[in-house]
Amino acid sequence: MDQEELQYEEGVEAADGGDESFVGAGDDDQHLNETDQSIETELEAIKARVREMEEEAEKIRQIQSEVDKQMSIGSPPGAAGATSPLNMSLEEKMEVDARSIYVGNVDYGATAEELEQHFHGCGAVNRVTILCNKFDG
Repeated sequence: MDQEELQYEEGVEAADGGDESFVGAGDDDQHLNETDQSIETELEAIKARVREMEEEAEKIRQIQSEVDKQMSIGSPPGAAGATSPLNMSLEEKMEVDARSIYVGNVDYGATAEELEQHFHGCGAVNRVTILCNKFDG
């Protein structure tokens, strides 16, 4: 039995000192830790961007809600006597569409007042809608 114990102890010593494959294991662990930290940092950046996008989406929902409220309250400013498009019957919508025009290729510097004045010779202008770029107006 003493011989078996001796062989076992020698085997342990050989494994501890003789096998160099374990020497690089610490480097691999360090590399894995750096990779894990890199992934965690990237994940945190993604989470932060998702939070920003959710906040922006909430702002857009609030703005849309305000616009919907304004649309349902009544006519837009400057449209005296006009009814809200949400409350119109099908016949009223068809009649409004028959009197409406779309004008494209308008100069970016044109104002609602200038367009109203330009088209005033065609009849009473009830509403002018100009789509604007949200970044520079």
